[in-house]
Formats: sequence, structure tokens, C-alpha cells
Amino acid sequence: MRLPFFSSHCSHHCSSVQFHHSSLTLLASSTRRNRCPSMDAAPVGNRRKEKVIVIMGATGAGKSRLSIDLATRFPFSEIINSDKMQVYRGLDITTNKIPIDKRNGVPHHLLGEVDPEIGEFTPLDFRFHAGSVISDITSRRKLPIVVGGSNSFVQSLLADRFDPEVNVFDESSSSSLISSELRYECCFLWVDVSFPVLSDYARKRVDDMLNLGMVEELAKSFDPDAGDLEEDSENRIGLRKAIGVPEFDWYFKRYPPPGGLRAECRSEEDRVRKGAYEEAVRAIKENTCELVKKQMGKILLLKEAGWDLRRLDGTEAFRAALGKRGGGYGGERWSDIWEREVEEPSVKIVNSFLRE
Repeated sequence: MRLPFFSSHCSHHCSSVQFHHSSLTLLASSTRRNRCPSMDAAPVGNRRKEKVIVIMGATGAGKSRLSIDLATRFPFSEIINSDKMQVYRGLDITTNKIPIDKRNGVPHHLLGEVDPEIGEFTPLDFRFHAGSVISDITSRRKLPIVVGGSNSFVQSLLADRFDPEVNVFDESSSSSLISSELRYECCFLWVDVSFPVLSDYARKRVDDMLNLGMVEELAKSFDPDAGDLEEDSENRIGLRKAIGVPEFDWYFKRYPPPGGLRAECRSEEDRVRKGAYEEAVRAIKENTCELVKKQMGKILLLKEAGWDLRRLDGTEAFRAALGKRGGGYGGERWSDIWEREVEEPSVKIVNSFLRE
């Protein structure tokens, strides 16, 4: 079954943003799109805040799809990735980067452009670089669309007051630590899907990624000489934190590739290896569902802090896509439900936002 929301690989050679260690070079985009009258409304001397669309939601909730839907409907838009794993170059299947052929020619920024060898790309780094990208986009009378599931990146970028030493999403934190004063004039679109349905989709998406070559991709990046530090997920940095990396590092240390890639069970040893492989896959699925739960909690914390999140319910579209009983309102196609309940309401919200 073909699922509606993107999961596969992409090249990293399509962004107008390039990183050279900690510096950011903005290259003028060769893409020419329609100007937006509402973006030209403010006179030169006006210090009004820049308008930004922000698409939020847990992993797998269809944020990338909605961003392309909107950028296609508002063809003066450019997308800024705010997923902390997708900012890094490499592991395109594992980090589920939107493939080039699904981007409809929409410029994407901060997607696969950070060299993973430079170490951790922090929320403070994201605040600086994404802020520069927003300034560049708006200076060209374009509309920035920030999209991604890393709420720590989103909060660091948008909060008027940001302290990199304080984790506002710490388990002991409360919404009172989150600033309701924002750097930009934001239109928040929150794509929400019920946890049971999204968990089922997340597990299915892992299977799809495995079929696309996720294990082979991870095998190429596996370092057999890595020390004990690689055993501890809590001590990993950068791209090494991506779900799938620690789970299969554990597997490849016991069954190094290429032998560890084979799935045949011709002997007892093969059956033991296959069991270890299945355990790694099971861990990926469980950790992905746990991530979904954490991301949902962080979004609710932002809403409690006063962020004006406009909720869009994609549950029925996902039910239909997964073929669940009761989903699809009597067999209606997932795409029709998505358009009616997520895309069209989003277009109306954005239209109203741009007219203000």
C-alpha cells in the first residue's frame, strides 16, 4: 500500500544555503516566483515584524506534505527545515528527508546542508542561521514557511527572548518558562493526528524506509572502530542521534556488514542474527513512537504558554490511508479527506493571515 506522506531519500544539492563549518553563505536563488502583494504592503521605513508561516506537528504527521501544499498554492513561498536531524548532510532515508521529486520546485533551506563532522548543531545555531534565512527570504518579498518536528529548534528561533542555557522542555519545566513574545508575526499551523493512529503509521513508515534501503544506508555509515561512547545513545552528538543509528550500530557490532545485511536463515546462527535484526527494527519503531509522544507533549506546552496554534486534525485522512475500519467516511479517498480537513482550512488561515 502506498502511503500518502513522504518517506524516502533525497540529494542535498538543491538548497540555496550552504554551510562552511559554522559560517552560513546565502546564495541568491535563481528561482523567480510571483510577488505577493501583501508582502509588499509595508513601507521601507516600517519596522513591522516579518511574517512567517510555521507548520508544527509530531513526526510523520504530514508536515512536509502540507508545506508543499501551501507553497504550491502560495507560489512566492520558500521552506525552511526545522528538523534537527534533517539539517545534517547524509542518512537521507534514515532521517526521512523529503525527496527532490516531491518538492514541486519549491526552494528548501537548511535541509541536508550541515556537515555532520562539525559536531552538534545547537538550537542557538539554528536561531542564528534560520533567522538569517528568514531575513533573506523576506528581503526578496517572499514568504518563509518553517516546517519540522523539532520543537526546541522552533522555540529557539521564534522566542523573542531565548536563553541557550535553559531547556524549556525539560521534564521539570513548565510553560511559564516559554516566552509568549515572538520575534516574528507568526501563523502557526498545528497538524494533529491521534496518537494511536499516528503510532500505527509511524511503524508502517519504518517498514517503508527499510524497503527503500535504510539498512544499507546505515551500514555505509557504520564505523566498526568506534569506541564505547557509541554504545551510549545519551552521549551521541549530531547525526549520530538519529533514530536508527544507535539501534543498528548495536546490531552491526555483532553482525558486521555485508554479512549483517543478509536475511537468510539457513542455520541456527542465521536465526540468531535474524532475531537480532528484528530486535533492532522493533527498537526503532518503539523509539519513534516515544518520540511522537514527546513531541505532542512539547506542542501542548507551547500552546499553554500562549502560542496561538491553529489545530488541523489529520486523523481521518491517516485512518483512510492505513485502511482502518471507520476511516475514510465510507471509503472516501485519503487525499480528498486531507484536502478538505487539512489543506483547505490551512489555505484559508494563511490567506487571512497575509491580509492582516
